[in-house]
Amino acid sequence: MTPNSGITALIVAAGSGSRAGEGAPKQYRTIGGKAVLAHAVDAFSAHPAIDHIQVVIGPGQDELYHDAIGERPLPPPVTGGATRRASVLAGLQVVHGRKVLIHDAARPFVPGTVIDRLLRALDTHQGAVPVLPLVDTVAYGGAQLGDTADRSALVRVQTPQAFLSDVIREAHARWPDAIEATDDAQILRAIGAEVALVDGDKALEKLTYEADFAAAARRLEAGMITRTGLGFDVHAFGGEGPVWLGGVAIPHPRGLAGHSDADVALHALTDALLGAAALGDIGDHFPPSDPQWRGAPSRLFLEHAAALIATRGGLIDHADLTIICEAPKIGPYRDSIRASIAALLRLPDARISVKATTTERLGFTGRAEGIAAQAVATIRMKDFE
Repeated sequence: MTPNSGITALIVAAGSGSRAGEGAPKQYRTIGGKAVLAHAVDAFSAHPAIDHIQVVIGPGQDELYHDAIGERPLPPPVTGGATRRASVLAGLQVVHGRKVLIHDAARPFVPGTVIDRLLRALDTHQGAVPVLPLVDTVAYGGAQLGDTADRSALVRVQTPQAFLSDVIREAHARWPDAIEATDDAQILRAIGAEVALVDGDKALEKLTYEADFAAAARRLEAGMITRTGLGFDVHAFGGEGPVWLGGVAIPHPRGLAGHSDADVALHALTDALLGAAALGDIGDHFPPSDPQWRGAPSRLFLEHAAALIATRGGLIDHADLTIICEAPKIGPYRDSIRASIAALLRLPDARISVKATTTERLGFTGRAEGIAAQAVATIRMKDFE
């Protein structure tokens, strides 16, 4: 790709989001188990016309950003400024490509059809914005109701807003610093450029207040179906202890043999999650033949499976794990294992069940030759055909 080709999505996520209630800034709050910012990133990643994604974050938000984005392959975020315009300017400095879509992270759901309409409009215009008609009566306010305005001449402007990159950079450079612009289309119009209007979408509603998050969660969960996966794994004893089970080191004279840390419980649970999402099995994602996973902590496998589900907009509802062995005794460590798995999946302990049983001294586990585990995971995902 040449330096002046391609299309970049510039996602502005530098605000404090104070009106959305207490806690993290709204772009880092979760909807359906996934950060608002991550929803926006995934929407642009899924569109075939988007070549690059660049995120702008606020000062001191690096940890929040990395927790929200996880393993998504994005360039390092740019640190924005004290105003939205300053943050957009910081992002535009590193944007490469002929076209840029500037988007507010607080609008997590970006329909691909809107992106299509914006890009088509850029074939004949230097900028384009999605809009919705006003359906309510519009009047001037104050201490009492004032005159009404002609709503037929008014529209609600949304993001993403699409521009030719060089032109929007020039417009920002010429905008007076003393005036704060409400959006980038306003800045482009100030240099005499025409901005095309395309049909917006109700899915692009901005999250501002607490009630907006509840509505967004309902929108996300509509159309999801429940899916269940089963996982099973077994490892023989081999070498010195401890035994790793559910991310907890349990004292025992012998450890378990395996390419990673041989955490049979996390392996079974990882397969259950992958199975529920129809994403293969643990060997597909972490081949035993790959030396990079030798001795690796199995929490990486479980976190990877959970991240894949989250990336696809899925929710993990419950996990039920059964550990099958004669020794070590699981009872004293069951609560620790449960808490460990809950932390790895970012779920309440109440959604994790850990049980233990024996085979009455029958078979492989009954002869104390190793440990087996089986797991069932329940998730919700969109019904993709």
